[in-house]
Amino acid sequence: MFKEAVCTFALAEIEPLVSEMDSKKEIEPELIKKIFDMGLMSIEIPEEYGGTQSSFFNSILLIEEISKVDPSVAILIDVQNTLVNNALFRWGSKEIHKRYLPKLSSEWIGAYALSESGSGSDAFGLKCQAYQQGSDWIINGRKLWVTNAAEASLYIVFANANPTMGYKGITAFLVERDSPGLSVGKKENKLGIRASSTSELVLEDVKVPAERILGSVGDGYRVAIETLNEGRIGIGAQMIGLAQGALDHTKSYIKEREQFGQPISNFQGVQFQIAEAATNLEASRLLVYNAARLKDQSKDFLVPAAMAKLHSSRMAQNVTSLCVDLYGGYGFASEYPVEKYYRDSKIGTIYEGTTNMQLQTIAKVLLK
Repeated sequence: MFKEAVCTFALAEIEPLVSEMDSKKEIEPELIKKIFDMGLMSIEIPEEYGGTQSSFFNSILLIEEISKVDPSVAILIDVQNTLVNNALFRWGSKEIHKRYLPKLSSEWIGAYALSESGSGSDAFGLKCQAYQQGSDWIINGRKLWVTNAAEASLYIVFANANPTMGYKGITAFLVERDSPGLSVGKKENKLGIRASSTSELVLEDVKVPAERILGSVGDGYRVAIETLNEGRIGIGAQMIGLAQGALDHTKSYIKEREQFGQPISNFQGVQFQIAEAATNLEASRLLVYNAARLKDQSKDFLVPAAMAKLHSSRMAQNVTSLCVDLYGGYGFASEYPVEKYYRDSKIGTIYEGTTNMQLQTIAKVLLK
């Protein structure tokens, strides 16, 4: 029932806005309000804080279904559920839970500020620093590629509180949008997921109370690793969703497009391509679902998550490329949906851990 309700919502409320939001490069604010009203921004947050108190697996189903219609909207929901909410619930104090979880359930969007200009795959080479001043911490630095930055009211900012300790000094701070010295910088003009905001975050002597640290000083690297491992399953769900959306449109189109006096769906060469695409898509789906299942069962899901993201991101590019090909010249035109799915698919091999980083993770564990 949950999956069907999300599908109905996506088709009724999101699909009519997809083209306009992609063109304007922003998500319609009224749509965001409807997403909150549906309870889609707080899937695992306990009911006592206004959340749905459901499973991680349902978060993955949610992301997949929304991605079938618009991956840009899906990543807004994904970051909120798999990165921000989970990090706060796992690492935050009771005071943090009471202060932020009700807001994240009802109106506040969260963002995850880890990357910098010189620290992408080398996430722990960050230069953003924090120093203690009385009972507060002062943060200075710049963050790049912050998803949801333009809409967010709360940021998880990773800064090094003790650079002499290397990555062991990295600490996760909760920074509210109206904090003096915090500003949202340039919004990136992207190839895909254009409606999703990706912006710079500038911190100049931003004061953060000590009680707004996730975990303890120096726990930041653990917070990042654990949440990103979960986030990769979310990206896998985004990739299988968008690939399914593209394939669904294409299966309908090839029954209508005629060449040599008949629909191209009659040609065995086209049929075989569709069969291959569907098989690879299902393989990715099973990898993603399995990783989500293991996470919900509190079992080790590090390698399954990396495999799910690796396979699904590659698959999504291949499937959407095929869909463009089968549309012919129309596949290259923006008035048809598959070119957007193709553009949106590219980010899957880059964010929340590149393809090479997934391969490294898998190999490191297997060869240990």
